[in-house]
Amino acid sequence: MKVALIGLGMVSGTYADALAKARGLDLALVHARSAESRRAFLADWPDLGATAADSVEAVAASDVDFVILTTPPDARVEIVDALLRAGKPILMEKPVERTVSAAAALVERCEAAGLPLGIMLQHRARPVVADLRAVMPDLGALRMAEVNVPWWRPQSYYDAPGRGSYARDGGGVMISQAIHTMDLMLSLTGPVTEVSALSATTGFHDMEAEDFLCAGLRFANGAVGQFFATTASFPGRGETITLHFAHGSARLEAGMLRVEYQDGRSDSYGQAVGSGAGADPMAFTSDWHRFVIEDFAQALREGRPPLVPGREALAVHRLIAALERAGETGRTVTLDAA
Repeated sequence: MKVALIGLGMVSGTYADALAKARGLDLALVHARSAESRRAFLADWPDLGATAADSVEAVAASDVDFVILTTPPDARVEIVDALLRAGKPILMEKPVERTVSAAAALVERCEAAGLPLGIMLQHRARPVVADLRAVMPDLGALRMAEVNVPWWRPQSYYDAPGRGSYARDGGGVMISQAIHTMDLMLSLTGPVTEVSALSATTGFHDMEAEDFLCAGLRFANGAVGQFFATTASFPGRGETITLHFAHGSARLEAGMLRVEYQDGRSDSYGQAVGSGAGADPMAFTSDWHRFVIEDFAQALREGRPPLVPGREALAVHRLIAALERAGETGRTVTLDAA
């Protein structure tokens, strides 16, 4: 299958590496608004054999089978509309959009056109996540969750125009960094019904949105939890999800899973890998991206939904909106009211 890549910013190298290793996929076209960005990408990745398209319309008019879209969320609506008119399925970098309403509108555009929309929330593709799903029935009912994203970004990261702003990114640490861990959590725990939160911008960063959030969660299944996310925890540590069940506990940390049963048994799975927790936001494997891209292609072949369809990704957007409101007001917020 032929693929096009629109958006050649910081994350494009990860996609290029993933596509270089992907089975049965060829990167045919790349596009960015800057001609210099297009030239630089092709110079960095000559073995991919891609060529540059000078416009979105050229991509839309091509014979590519689907398009990977990695632009910032404020630059997507017109691109998506052009691709939908041309009948191109889209695999999109997170987040879907900057607000819940904008994200829902974009998803509805794709659904109305009858075209697949997948979202790159690649933490679901970690091999140990499948191991955890396999053992969860033996662990019993979920009672409590501990979720922590203690990351670090230097001020230079936020000096890029618009980064950490509501106009370009839709917010701060939640929608730009912790969204991956939040989405993975929801896929394991089920929905959150109620949140309370404290959010702030610490003295480490000059930015518009939050770089710190500490929250309490109540889940639909009756479990409770705590969620912590920041980009102000120097030098940055890997994110963790610890789930406490009736018969034991499971701890996910990057590529590793540790399961402790209350009867004394324990099991370990996986191996340590980077996740972009520190000053270099791209210090992580492209393997999870590759899995999501390959799954999207296979979903097109089989006529099934991709790993994370656009509508399913709206759940994490609703949670982020609820946490933002709780942090702003100091009040407990139900997700229906978010």
